[in-house]
Amino acid sequence: MLIAQITDMHLGFDPDNPAEFNRKRLDKVLQALNDLDRVPDLLLATGDLVEYGDVDSYRRLKRAFAACRFPVHLAMGNHDVRASFATVFPDTPVMAGGFVQYAFDHGPLRFVVLDTLEEGRHGGSFCEARAAWLRETLAAAPDRPTVIVLHHPPIETGIAWMTTDPQEPWVIRLETALAGQGQVIGMVCGHIHRAIVTGWKGRPLAVCPSTAPQVALTLAPLDPQVPDGRPMIVADAPGFALHYWNGDGLVTHFETADEHVALARFDAAMQPLVELLIGERPA
Repeated sequence: MLIAQITDMHLGFDPDNPAEFNRKRLDKVLQALNDLDRVPDLLLATGDLVEYGDVDSYRRLKRAFAACRFPVHLAMGNHDVRASFATVFPDTPVMAGGFVQYAFDHGPLRFVVLDTLEEGRHGGSFCEARAAWLRETLAAAPDRPTVIVLHHPPIETGIAWMTTDPQEPWVIRLETALAGQGQVIGMVCGHIHRAIVTGWKGRPLAVCPSTAPQVALTLAPLDPQVPDGRPMIVADAPGFALHYWNGDGLVTHFETADEHVALARFDAAMQPLVELLIGERPA
């Protein structure tokens, strides 16, 4: 099973521009996914779908997704606005209180989409109502391999201005809700605009690069009172993730929607090497 993930589209950053930079980057990623030699089974879009939470940007996002050859499942990020989102995507499930949290099955896996948005706040949020819903939802399918999908990664990333304090109440609440849930095989997130892989509380956690411009990799300490000229946002290629379920676990690949120059192809010259490599495996 192949699961595609995109994140942080920030559509509408350049309002009223039909040739918007972020839309071009999004279209490039969606085209790359459509053109893969193995079409993904589904696509997870993990928040910051638009920049300003306006209805028009969500409409343009919906038009962009219409080109996809696979179902798309959406999550909320800190730039999103639930009311505007619901106007354009009314079929996306919500729980009591209007939080965009839902679970769905696809193939052998279950996906639990969380809402870590607190409107007006950049960082994550996860209240007790959302945590109770998560506990109940996981309890309903204790034996089905489950992927947790959310926008904010609950980890210290090392990027001083784009990170989470592991002692934030929402992180502790999420950790408590997931405690003892052995069916959770991994977590996929966005928000940081970089490809990151780590473990969190005994589970693999992957952060997808953004379709919008990336965050610069700067791991030096930062004094918020002393601007030091460090790069913060860079125009690196739009990226995406592919999570491959091999029957035992998730294997995450990161890719860019850039041109890739092939230096070798599977032709007669490469066939002996391919046969050798595959022949070394147990029969």
